Amino acid sequence: MTRAEDHTTSSIRRFHPSEAGVRLVCFPHAGGAASYFFRLSRQLSPVADVLAVQYPGRQERRKEPCVGSVTELADMLVAEVREWTGRPLALFGHSMGALVGFEVARRLEREGIRPVSFFASGRAAPSFSRDEGVHRRDDRALIAKVRELGGTASGLLDDPDVAAMLLPAIRNDYRAVETYRHTPGPPLTCPLVVFTGDADPQVSAEEARAWRAFSTGGFELHTYSGGHFFLDAHAASVLEKIRAGLIAPAL
Repeated sequence: MTRAEDHTTSSIRRFHPSEAGVRLVCFPHAGGAASYFFRLSRQLSPVADVLAVQYPGRQERRKEPCVGSVTELADMLVAEVREWTGRPLALFGHSMGALVGFEVARRLEREGIRPVSFFASGRAAPSFSRDEGVHRRDDRALIAKVRELGGTASGLLDDPDVAAMLLPAIRNDYRAVETYRHTPGPPLTCPLVVFTGDADPQVSAEEARAWRAFSTGGFELHTYSGGHFFLDAHAASVLEKIRAGLIAPAL
């Protein structure tokens, strides 16, 4: 039996194993975990075998050291993702996950493995860097930043014990994102679908449109009302567009 037939590997969580003809690898946001994609996995299981990435340093991997750079994380993850390429593969990433997913997609394409689609959500194009020094702030200021952006983790940080457990991974991920610098190279050749919120303080309309230069395989930009976690309020529409992006390349 190959690892790709197992329900879990070191970095991959397979909540709803599916025999669908395509796999979707999902990369979480800064401080996020694989469980963020549990509902998406269930809803997409008729059309995709969803693989949720679990970064080191959180949930059941919290005793493992975090990986402090986007490119190092991509190098580590591509070795595992490669083992799931027995079916066509698509990638989805939100916020930090969009950068990690992009770097994984680049590595796969260099090996001759072309994703059927890449979905980037809540993140400026890789050519834009934004170092607000969040990872260098004290715990109180870091928590304030997380609350400003919203998302599931912001409420959990009200509990001091939970905050103490979550903050190291959040700080690490902000460091990884804020120190990321794009290395020029060939654009992707797979279709690229970008989702953004019109009130996201982390992504301007120009920065979202700039993703167009990062693939020759077709480009779509979908703008929703809302901030950084706009996709929580617009899940049905986002899922519909992901389904379409998964089915169309297969056809």
